[in-house]
Amino acid sequence: MQKNQVSKSEFKAKALEFFRQVESSGESVVVTDRGKPALEIRPYRGADRNPFDILRGSVLRYEKPLEPVDVDWESAQ
Repeated sequence: MQKNQVSKSEFKAKALEFFRQVESSGESVVVTDRGKPALEIRPYRGADRNPFDILRGSVLRYEKPLEPVDVDWESAQ
């Protein structure tokens, strides 16, 4: 199990401790249910951030955007 993952039962017993850990470190904690990620507890960041900072790392970059795509398209007639 990763350092920042915790089971639901452990989280329930130590919720305040995990909240303080997230607040002090700024790192999120993933709560798992039967070994699968179920929730993410992370610090609140206000909406006054730069929109580019919010999107950073989430947008794909296309090297050749004008090149044809290798997909057969069917038209609906």
